Amino acid sequence: MEKMEQLARENLPPGMGYEWSGIALEQSESTSKSLILFALGFVFVFLVLAAQYESFLDPFIILLSVPLAMLGALAAQSVRGLENDVFCQIGLVMLIGLASKNAILIVEYANQLYDQGLSIKESVVKAATIRLRPILMTSLAFIMGIMPLVFAQGAGAASRHSLGTAVAGGMVVSSILSLYLVPVVYEYVGMLRRKLRSGKNSPVLDEEAPLAGSPRQ
Repeated sequence: MEKMEQLARENLPPGMGYEWSGIALEQSESTSKSLILFALGFVFVFLVLAAQYESFLDPFIILLSVPLAMLGALAAQSVRGLENDVFCQIGLVMLIGLASKNAILIVEYANQLYDQGLSIKESVVKAATIRLRPILMTSLAFIMGIMPLVFAQGAGAASRHSLGTAVAGGMVVSSILSLYLVPVVYEYVGMLRRKLRSGKNSPVLDEEAPLAGSPRQ
């Protein structure tokens, strides 16, 4: 598209112009809106999770898996020689919700185990271990379901390749790396939360000690 615009400016006689239509028009109009859409998607998911957990830290932990998914999506696009077009961008917006799902499974169960009396580290390690099979099952089911788009043929195959490759690549990377990143971040954020609640004048808390007012007491 950029090359065609350059040729049009150089070769069209005076009084003649050009305009895009169809997918090309959507692509040219969406370029300036992509960052706004991503930002709105992040904010929307963050606010929903903050309301669900009544916390601003748990949504932060969950949404850290989204950059991993986007990294995998763009890497898969690059490997296949595909462009970051409007269909890839649709896939990136989808990954905000899809990648958060795996982190939610870990964080939700880790919170329940912590309320039952386990330490922060024990809670998140056990949650990641127990939730491993559900995460792999749902992720593999979704990735296999998107394969027809990845290897589509016929009319419109290019758009399906772009969307399917972005989503599948993002889910593969997110499903693997989030199992390592989410527990580590959960433990550090949990320790930070305990120190903030303990107050500045209280002695340094041991990781195993329960918080004041916690169900663990």
